[in-house]
Amino acid sequence: MRDDPTLDLRAAAVGAIAWSAAFVTLTWSPRWVVGLLAVAGLTVLRRRHDPAVLTTRAAWWLVAAAVALSAYLHLTHVTGSPVARLAEEVSSVQVVATVATTPVDSPGRFADRVHFEATVSEVSSRGRHLRARAPVLVLMDAGGTVVERGARVRLSGMLRPSDRPERAGVLTVRGDAVLLAGPGRVQRGSERVRQAIRDAVAGQPVGPRTLVPALVDGDDADLPDQVAADFQVAGLTHLQAVSGTNLTLIVGALLLLARWVGVRARALIAVGGLGVVGFILLAGPEPSVLRAAAMGTVALTGLGSGARRQGIRALGVAVLVLLLIDPWLARSWGFALSVTATAGILLLVPPWREALGRWLPRWGAEAAAVPLAAQLACTPLVAALSGQVSLVAVFANVLAAPLVAPATVLGLLGGLVALVWVPLGAVVAAPAAWSAAGIIAIAEHAAGLPVPALGWSTGVGPLLVLGGLCAALVLALRAVLARAGATLGLVGVLVLVILVPVPTPGWPPPGWVLVACAVGQGDAVVLNAGAGSAVVVDAGPDAAVVDDCLSRLRVEAVPVLVLTHFHADHVDGIGGVADGRTVGRILTSPTEDPASGAAVVRDVADRLGARAVAVTAGATVQVGRVTAEVLAPTGERFADSVSPPNDASVVLLVEIAGVRVLLTGDQERPSQAALRRSYPGLRADVLKVAHHGSSKQDEDLVRGLGARVGLISVGADNDYGHPAGVTLDLLGRAGIQVRRTDLDGDVAVVLDGRGRLGTVTRGTGR
Repeated sequence: MRDDPTLDLRAAAVGAIAWSAAFVTLTWSPRWVVGLLAVAGLTVLRRRHDPAVLTTRAAWWLVAAAVALSAYLHLTHVTGSPVARLAEEVSSVQVVATVATTPVDSPGRFADRVHFEATVSEVSSRGRHLRARAPVLVLMDAGGTVVERGARVRLSGMLRPSDRPERAGVLTVRGDAVLLAGPGRVQRGSERVRQAIRDAVAGQPVGPRTLVPALVDGDDADLPDQVAADFQVAGLTHLQAVSGTNLTLIVGALLLLARWVGVRARALIAVGGLGVVGFILLAGPEPSVLRAAAMGTVALTGLGSGARRQGIRALGVAVLVLLLIDPWLARSWGFALSVTATAGILLLVPPWREALGRWLPRWGAEAAAVPLAAQLACTPLVAALSGQVSLVAVFANVLAAPLVAPATVLGLLGGLVALVWVPLGAVVAAPAAWSAAGIIAIAEHAAGLPVPALGWSTGVGPLLVLGGLCAALVLALRAVLARAGATLGLVGVLVLVILVPVPTPGWPPPGWVLVACAVGQGDAVVLNAGAGSAVVVDAGPDAAVVDDCLSRLRVEAVPVLVLTHFHADHVDGIGGVADGRTVGRILTSPTEDPASGAAVVRDVADRLGARAVAVTAGATVQVGRVTAEVLAPTGERFADSVSPPNDASVVLLVEIAGVRVLLTGDQERPSQAALRRSYPGLRADVLKVAHHGSSKQDEDLVRGLGARVGLISVGADNDYGHPAGVTLDLLGRAGIQVRRTDLDGDVAVVLDGRGRLGTVTRGTGR
């Protein structure tokens, strides 16, 4: 910044150049990368520079070349491996692999699953046995052999392509894992400490006993969904995963203890280094942990007295080293957020702390400046990722800050004591659990405020506007923060906005016809009937999520709710549709299978006093500007059906403002073929792709519709492989523009002022 004459941003430029080189190499053709490096090199050599300038430019070029080469080698190592080739062929394989991440439980429709990252060292298929080192994602049934991070296992199953370039494939395991070797001593020791932390808080309520391990070492696998949702709205998600905050607190406490016992100078640096290594071993040497360790170390370096310049230099070097080790970080949202937050803290906290220090004590000035700087720096990225701008994040972080340190440090200390004697460890960790309960209460109350966040479009234009607003705030805030009256007035305005609901800018977009809500692995489609009313087709798996989507759309009445079939991912959220809204008729499939889903619908219908009516082909719906005809089910039974409830889905042909929409529920291939035969001239502008984009699509039906937009309602990282690559290829060949809720969040189909069809996304993928 200009007010700091010692500030040197050349090291920061090194980080930015390294990041750009890695991103371009992993995203574009290698020929483009070579061409750009050649042009840059010639520019450096041909232009006349001062020797010092020439040295700097040459160093930057070498950084770009080194990172680009590293990224290219990583890319070719994955894509050129035998494992990747077998995945492209969708092969049945047997592999020997090392478990790279802690296995995570995930509920499936028919059975619970476990997923984890693994590194394959041997692969056998079709009589061939190969040695090949490649990363894969493993999906296997829960309840079998318990595998731990660091274990060496033999797995058999089907290897398919991955939609993420850093993986060679996705292995769906058949049968059980065969344990060849357990984790090494270091990993076993790390797991013992992690388990001891869990044991120390095992007697606490579910929220605190799951949050304390998350604060200490990022172990958030058991954190309740509602707590995680509240943390997201309140801007506290960085607390539930491994972040620089964890390391800063743990190593900071270790350094304070070392100073107290008389450690000084280089020995103190050694203690800090040992603390960083210990943190990495505790949380596991995964990319996110290495990133957190680097950013936490940078923060410790840069927030000391007079260490701002060193912190910025350390940040540039840390980014370079991390990208040389793992170029895939250049494509990671988590890495972008972590680096941006650290940069914001280093650049903005010192002047803001000084300004606030004119009327606040130093500890209060720093407590306010750190979350404000991190949040403001990250706001455009968070909006691009989540489709919203949190209004309560700074307040929530300021209130939570005094509780984070005792929850983290005492949680770790309690775990270490529990290694010797669990009851004493529980006593030590009790204040950590109480602090965690306070953090959860802050998140719950912040998320429950009338306007905890503003929805924000993820389009390029709105994000540029938001970036400009944040830049303007950065320039203006120092003068504001130096005056108590101006600061308190600004806080008062923000509190008023939070407590008084205001229209959400940019959402719903003008001219919206329908919205596919991002409800995870499930369906919920909202058809705009006008005047605050809508026809809702399916309710998704989570009541709170579908309620939020309808609230953002300002839907107050649902004259007709259509539930295409009774699977949980279509009906379990029905309570959220009804929350605070009037619901008229409920139309359902005549096939009440599974019975549990039908019971959920009956219970809610009885509570609402609404009529639930089974419909078949020929029924019609007219609500406001929404006209719909039921095309299926017809009552036909399909002998080759793999899922009769899916093939009995209610199928709607909808017309809104001249736009024709085909909603196909979870139809499988037999019922889609029957639909095509029954309606040979069927046409639609928009297709809600059947069954979350599964591979079971009737190609003739899809190609013959003439649709321009295809909506796929699907959950991120689901264990069904949805959407299937063959389906995406089919839609592409048919000229259908695909929008996916896992990547795009809420997707709105809109008509502009000239009647042209388009889509607007909100970027809250799940």
